[in-house]
Amino acid sequence: MSELQINTTQNVNIMFTAASVGERILAYATDFLIKIAYVSTIGYFIFYLTGLWDYMRSLDDWSQMALIILFLLPVIFYTLLFESLLEGQTIGKRILKIKVVKIDGYQASFSDYVVRWLFRVIDINMMSGIVALISIIVSNKSQRLGDITAGTSVITLKDKVTMNQTILMDLAEDYKPTYPLVIKLSDNDARIIKDTYETARKASDHKTMQKLKDRIEKVTGIESVHNNTHAFVKTVLKDYNYYTQHM
Repeated sequence: MSELQINTTQNVNIMFTAASVGERILAYATDFLIKIAYVSTIGYFIFYLTGLWDYMRSLDDWSQMALIILFLLPVIFYTLLFESLLEGQTIGKRILKIKVVKIDGYQASFSDYVVRWLFRVIDINMMSGIVALISIIVSNKSQRLGDITAGTSVITLKDKVTMNQTILMDLAEDYKPTYPLVIKLSDNDARIIKDTYETARKASDHKTMQKLKDRIEKVTGIESVHNNTHAFVKTVLKDYNYYTQHM
């Protein structure tokens, strides 16, 4: 798996590990099996057990086609629906612990997922996925054509390093947390926050630190009691460590 360097809008470089071709294929295969299960089980119930199949025979071709397309809508929009609801993940991606992210470091938007979904016709449905496979291998950011157009990529959420090297921080025995809402963050969120915080702190990048503070408040709903952005972010990281160690 290759390293993926994401440049944030504040020119802060954050390193991720791009999802491997194998992980993406397995995630796709898992999602495909789920679609097959839907068509076979739900289709059997709807068309055969309810007698709808016999009724369809009495309809004209266009009406039959309309009913079939209506039934297949969950399959057609499966990827778009789940990536939108699960913030860049389908069920297959969640199982494989991979996720769609923006190259600029922000969460992908619904419009980004729409672009990726539309390009599936070229990437995956044409030539049985060969186009997507070649694009991912050739691209230095492991992107298929839909990713390139949407400005996204797929990263792995599997930690390849120990917690000591990422988000773990030393806390005093009598440490009292300030922000309980930090539990809304994931380990990956905390790692990204810490990486960005350390980079901005070393560079005395106050603008990036403020952007990071604003982003944390928006995602978690925290209302800061700190006037100093540096102190706020550091407290968030300490609180996250406190709650994860005492859960």
